[in-house]
Amino acid sequence: MSFLVLLLVLWVEKFSALSQRVQRDGFYLGELWRLEARPRLAAQLWWVLGVLVLLPALVLALLLLVLQPVAYGLLALPVHFFVLLYSLGRGDLKAALGPFRDAWRREDAQAAVHVAERDLGLGADSACELMQQVQARMLWQAYEGFFAVIFWYFLLGPVIALAYRLLALAADHSKNPAVAERAAQLRHALDWLPVRLLAASFALVGNFVAVSKVMLHELLSWDISAASLIARVGNVAGELPEPVVGPQGLLGLDSLWQMLLRAGVLWYAGFAVWTVLG
Repeated sequence: MSFLVLLLVLWVEKFSALSQRVQRDGFYLGELWRLEARPRLAAQLWWVLGVLVLLPALVLALLLLVLQPVAYGLLALPVHFFVLLYSLGRGDLKAALGPFRDAWRREDAQAAVHVAERDLGLGADSACELMQQVQARMLWQAYEGFFAVIFWYFLLGPVIALAYRLLALAADHSKNPAVAERAAQLRHALDWLPVRLLAASFALVGNFVAVSKVMLHELLSWDISAASLIARVGNVAGELPEPVVGPQGLLGLDSLWQMLLRAGVLWYAGFAVWTVLG
């Protein structure tokens, strides 16, 4: 069933706007900020995360336990589908990059800086540095919004996929720095394995030798963040040219996007083989 759900979610993401209606975080973020505002809970950081992450995961696990034996698990299928759809990343990455790409293509560096700050929250001292930040953002959003989620879903099911997204929301939107730090630590633990699997996938669909040199030093490292690792590996795997303002400067972004698509195909092929052999 997991592979069928992955195919359905991929189809919906590509041809439908359903994800935008499902991925509504207002209630969750409101509860997060409400709990953080309580003085009695301010020092009980793990309790806050337990209520906001562990409790929803346990409720989902109980619901699936009840539904799984009914009608050969068919009633659990829509639960899997909607939970996975909700757990994917937020926003349309290609649409968000559209204004930046237009400004860069026109060789309007000032406009590119403005739209990158407005749409992506990025800022840099030079056009070259800005493009590198945009490339790193593309890799990170593709990883944490898609690859990490489908990895944990296929491996352990929708409960861990939901927990990953709730931790990401808490880490990114918490108004309490201590809560955000604890959530980021837990997400870092969940990122350790899938980010290295994606890096290995880049080696297979990109420059194998260059990726191997990077991974030789960082394969077992706990300290390097997933965002830093995927940016370094993606840069060498895609053999990106030096960023220049103008149409030629967009070749690096296009190359990264194509590499991500190839990695996605590789993962789905691996999931299919695993499902058949299992």
